[in-house]
Amino acid sequence: MKTRSLLNKLAKRFPKRYAKMNHDFVGLMTGKLPEEIHKILLALDCDWEIFDLIKSEKPDLVITHHPLVYGYRSKVFARDLSKKELCDALDAIGVPVYSMHTNFDTGKGGMNDALAEALNLQNIKIGENNIMMRGGRLPRQMNVVEFAQYANKCLKVDYSLLINKGKEEINSVAIIGGGGSGNWKYAKEEGYDIYISGDAPHHVRREIVNAKYNYLDMPHEIEKIFVPAMKKIIQEMDDGLEIIEVDHEKTPIVIK
Repeated sequence: MKTRSLLNKLAKRFPKRYAKMNHDFVGLMTGKLPEEIHKILLALDCDWEIFDLIKSEKPDLVITHHPLVYGYRSKVFARDLSKKELCDALDAIGVPVYSMHTNFDTGKGGMNDALAEALNLQNIKIGENNIMMRGGRLPRQMNVVEFAQYANKCLKVDYSLLINKGKEEINSVAIIGGGGSGNWKYAKEEGYDIYISGDAPHHVRREIVNAKYNYLDMPHEIEKIFVPAMKKIIQEMDDGLEIIEVDHEKTPIVIK
């Protein structure tokens, strides 16, 4: 498949203007795009842990969710020599890296739609005040603790952190994957019984407690759903492409 054809199709579904709204850095991170693509490697992140795999598989393109270079290259490389060395190593083997971050989170069929569908939410809607957020109704009412256990199972993680200061029974859920904890007010304003996101700092947790609301803080690794979701999207465009799925990120061990 022509590289430009693939990227243009992806750009129509997940336009870069969504990323610009969030002051995000997406697109080509390092390397030069080939004329054609036959093999793609998909991963949540491109880092040293998967470099040897990239070197051995030699894909025509690596597509990640999290940007390999988050910021202007000169500034990033000045503070992170390891990142510069990784980009140099990727350039040396001729493998480009392309990242789709908040544009994929926001676009139809992207990250937050995939997460909402994994939770089996019904009547999924885009947030009224945040177009990245997705919300919907559960197949059945659940106690808030039961729901947290259900969410862990659906999103394939071993733990989550629950603030249960709101309704005891959960019917409706809003979610933004990754580090969207600060958007809890939008979920509450729109009437959802609980909001799911991650990376909540202490002050945000205290805000939620004092607002008497429910919040489920889930590990950032739930975003690994990017890999199968993106694979499905690409295969719908060209089912003849070879796609390598990488799942190398595990949640931290909980010590009790």
